[in-house]
Amino acid sequence: MNNLTVFIQDATVATATAAGPIFFLMLGLGLLMGVLQAATQVNDPSVSFLPKVFAGGLALLLMGPWMLERFVIILRMAFEKIGFGP
Repeated sequence: MNNLTVFIQDATVATATAAGPIFFLMLGLGLLMGVLQAATQVNDPSVSFLPKVFAGGLALLLMGPWMLERFVIILRMAFEKIGFGP
């Protein structure tokens, strides 16, 4: 494999690794809120939207530094491969 293919593969894995936990948190919370809305017959969109916004914000607040670290590693690797940086 050439360097571009390896870089694209590494970048895709890093993106999926960083975004995966938040995606699955939002997916699970959306499913839970949908079941709760169906059980209580409350069909207000804000009942589902607001908890997802707060949970996503909290997840970004807690996992943001780790996600940023993952992306910095990928960017450093990319810059080293194309000749910028140390």
